[in-house]
Amino acid sequence: MRIIISQILLFICISANAQTAKEIIQKAEENARGVKTSQSNITITIVRPKWTRDMSLKTWSKGQKYSLILITDPVKEKGNTFLKRDKEIWYWVPAIERTIKMPPSMMMQSWMGTDFTNDDLVRESSTVNDYTHRIVSEESIDGRNCYKIELTSKPDAPVVWGKINVWIDKKDFIQLRAEMFDEDGQLINVMLSSELKNIGGRLLPTIMELIPQDKKGHKTIMKILFMEFDKPISDDFFTIQNMKKVK
Repeated sequence: MRIIISQILLFICISANAQTAKEIIQKAEENARGVKTSQSNITITIVRPKWTRDMSLKTWSKGQKYSLILITDPVKEKGNTFLKRDKEIWYWVPAIERTIKMPPSMMMQSWMGTDFTNDDLVRESSTVNDYTHRIVSEESIDGRNCYKIELTSKPDAPVVWGKINVWIDKKDFIQLRAEMFDEDGQLINVMLSSELKNIGGRLLPTIMELIPQDKKGHKTIMKILFMEFDKPISDDFFTIQNMKKVK
């Protein structure tokens, strides 16, 4: 009887811990993306051993269902637009006046020559719904107490990463570090977040560095210049027609 009771209590503790971990992930997502909508201006710097390249972007998102990314600089890529509607990803290339629908097989490919994947930018997968969650430990990063949470991909989920470890600040639910692993458990990328500032009415990291672990001297730096949350955006904004004329 004692063994049965112990097993029941253990099951309850594990279930409560998993639910708590999922809630923490969801709060961190909502903090970074907005409960309803978000708009931002971003610069991206691609760093390689012998060169660097800069890009400027505008982004719009509405929940998990819609997102749109517009490249505003450099001139060569200006006007290139990426649209997510539900599970569909579209890419508008003004230079050839062509709209391309991205198949799932392209989600793991590099986004515009950066170290981010297409999935990282348009978020076809969901860290809340496509993974199971478990609090591994509590650790400190830059003097901030964090939950370390392990995300394990669900069977048949449309995800790029087999496992993700994230460190989320316990007070403000800010993701300060992430480690992405492939299906074989190999560490592929590390994401470091820094320069916390009040932006869009929230305390957020304004610099994110994505560092591949198998490519020495490679990294991609994302810097948030402007962000606004929960300003109404019509669903009609996220259309194939609008992605060709948005500015």
